[in-house]
Amino acid sequence: MTSLGDKGSVQTQTKVLSQDSWTQVSCPCCVSKQVEPLVLIQLSDSVQPVTKRWLISLIETSKRHGGAALLAHPGEDECGDVVVVSAPRCTFLKATEDLGLCKKYHNEDMVAFSYHDRDNFSNVDDMQEFLTLAERQYIVKNELDSLQAQKKQRIPGIPEAPGVLEAWENICQKLVRAGVIKDIFPLHDQQRLNDLGRRWYSKKQIWGQPLDAIQSYFGSTVAFYFSFLDFYTWALVPPAFLGLVLTFLLPGGGGVVKEQAGEGAMEEDDDGPSVSGHMVQAVFSMLWSTLFIELWKRRSSSLSHRWGTLNLAERFAGPRPGFHGTLGLNPETGRLEPLFPEWQRQLRVGLVSLPLVGLLMGLVVLGMTCFYHGEALVQGFHQDSGSLFSGVLLYMPSMAHIVYTNMLGNVYHAVAMQLTEWENHREESSFQNHHTTKVLLFTFFNNFAVLFHIAFYKQDLPLLRKRLASMLIGNQLVNQCTEVVVPFIVDRFLSAPHKKEQEDDLEMDKLRAQRSLPPYPGLFAEYIELLLQFGYLSLFSCVYPLTAVLLLLNNITEIRGDAYKICKLFRKPFSAPVSNMGVWQTAFEVLGFVSVMSNCWLLPPRVRQFCLGGGISGKNIILFTILVEKL
Repeated sequence: MTSLGDKGSVQTQTKVLSQDSWTQVSCPCCVSKQVEPLVLIQLSDSVQPVTKRWLISLIETSKRHGGAALLAHPGEDECGDVVVVSAPRCTFLKATEDLGLCKKYHNEDMVAFSYHDRDNFSNVDDMQEFLTLAERQYIVKNELDSLQAQKKQRIPGIPEAPGVLEAWENICQKLVRAGVIKDIFPLHDQQRLNDLGRRWYSKKQIWGQPLDAIQSYFGSTVAFYFSFLDFYTWALVPPAFLGLVLTFLLPGGGGVVKEQAGEGAMEEDDDGPSVSGHMVQAVFSMLWSTLFIELWKRRSSSLSHRWGTLNLAERFAGPRPGFHGTLGLNPETGRLEPLFPEWQRQLRVGLVSLPLVGLLMGLVVLGMTCFYHGEALVQGFHQDSGSLFSGVLLYMPSMAHIVYTNMLGNVYHAVAMQLTEWENHREESSFQNHHTTKVLLFTFFNNFAVLFHIAFYKQDLPLLRKRLASMLIGNQLVNQCTEVVVPFIVDRFLSAPHKKEQEDDLEMDKLRAQRSLPPYPGLFAEYIELLLQFGYLSLFSCVYPLTAVLLLLNNITEIRGDAYKICKLFRKPFSAPVSNMGVWQTAFEVLGFVSVMSNCWLLPPRVRQFCLGGGISGKNIILFTILVEKL
C-alpha cells in the first residue's frame, strides 16, 4: 500500500498539472481536492484540437452514455499531444469488485470486495491506501480499453475513410489504427520510484527484496517474477554447495562411472565403491527439483493471498486488441462485438501453425546433425595433431551450434508471434497461453534436444559434460553483457546528456519527459532464461556439478540488473492482477517431472534398474510430492 510519503509525491505531480483543468465528477462522494495523474495517452503530433476535445469528452462521460467515467487533463494546453487520465472513487470501487480483488475487511480478514458492502472495508475512503498504484493504473487502462461506440459515427478531425467509427467498435483500437493514439502507458511516480530503487537495487545486500513495495508499485505480475527469481536463487545454494564438494573433494566422481569417449561410455565398475559423486548429484537433483517446485507453489499461494489476488473473478472480458471478425451479438456476454468461429481458429492452428512449428523443429535436427559432423572432424584432427590449437578447436562445434540455436530461436520467436496473431484469439489470456506454449515447446527442443541425444542415445558423458559446460559458460557471458554491462553503458553514457538537461531545465514537464523512454519489453525473455537454467540444473547437472555454482553467480547480479532496468531504463509497464505465474509455473512443474526420468537414466546401469524398478521411481516421487504438500 502507499505510504504517507506517496501522498506527498502525488501533491508534487499535481502541481505540474493545473487542478482546475481536470474534468469534473458528478458523484458527490468522488469529489476530491487533488487528482492523481495515473495514465498518459500519447497522441499523434498532427492530431487536431477538435479530435482531442472529443476524446476527452468521451473519457469523462458516464458509462451508461457510452463513456469511461474517468477524469482527463489536457496536459500543458488544449492543442498539445498528450492527455493525462485518472479515475474517481466510484469507478475504482466498481472495478475492484469486477476484478474480484480481495481487500481487508473491518475484522482484518482478506475478503472479496463488494461495492454494496464497501463501508465495511478498511481504507475505502482513501484510494491511495485502498488500492495499490499498479492496481489504480491498471483499472484506468482497463476502462479505456472497454470504450465502445454506441452507434456509427464519424471521429471529428479525421478524414472520411479512416475516421468512421462503426457501432460497438472498440474506440481505442480504432484510434490506434487511425494514427490518433500513439501509445498509452502508466506514469512513474518519481519520488516513490527513487525510494523503491534505494531499497531494491542500491543496497549492498545480496539477497532480500521489498516484494510488497514492488507489488504495490509495479503490480503482481512483476512482483511474482522477482519473488520467483529470489526464491530460485536462494534454492541454488544447496546444489551449489554440493557441486563444490563433489568437484573438489571427490575428483573423478568416486570411480563408479568410467568416462570414455564415444558411444557406450557409461560402464559400471563392480570393484569400485557403491556410491559415487555422480550418483549423489543425480539423486539430489531429483529430490531437489521436486521439493523446489512444491515449496514455490506454497509460497506463491501465500503471496497471492497477501496481495488479494488468490480468488480473482472469472468474468467474460472484452475482446483483446487486435481481435477481428464479423460484428454480431455474443451469446455469452450479450454485447455486440466482433465474432470469429472457433472451428476456423482450430483449422488455422492445425493446418498452418503446427506444420510450421514442425518445420522449424526440423531445422533444429539439421543443426544437431551438423554439430555431430563437426564434432567428429575436430576430434579426428585433435587425435592426429594433439596440439594446443587443436584442443581449443574441440569447443568450436559446440560454440557454433550455440550461435545457430540462438539465431534460430530469435527467428522462431518472431514466427510464433505472427502465427498466434493470425490465429485470432479473442481473449488476451488465450493469446498469451498459445504464444507461450509455442515458444516453450520450441525452446525446450532447441536447447535440450542435443543434450538428450548425447545422454540417452550416444551415452557419451564426456561429450555431454563438454556440451553442457559450453552452453552454460557461453550463455552466462552473453547474459552478463546484456543484463549488467549494456544497462550500465546506456544509463551512464547514452542517457547522461538527457539527465543533465533535465537537471538544468527546472521547468521541464516530467510527465511528458517519460515519453522518451522505450516501452518495457516484458518478462517473457526473463522467464525463458530461468526455465533454461532450471532445465540445465535439474536434468543434467549430475555430469557437471558446477552448474549450480555458475547459475548462482549469474543470478546474484541478475536480480539487481533486472531491478535496475525496470526502474531506470524503460517506461513503467501495466500489470494485470494475477494469482500466480500462470503457464510458466506449469512449465517448471513439467520440467521438474522430466528431470526424474533424466537423472534415473544417467545413473550407472545397475543403479538405474534399481531406481526405475522401485527405488526412486516416478511413483515414489509422486508420493514424496504429496508428502511435501501435506507438510
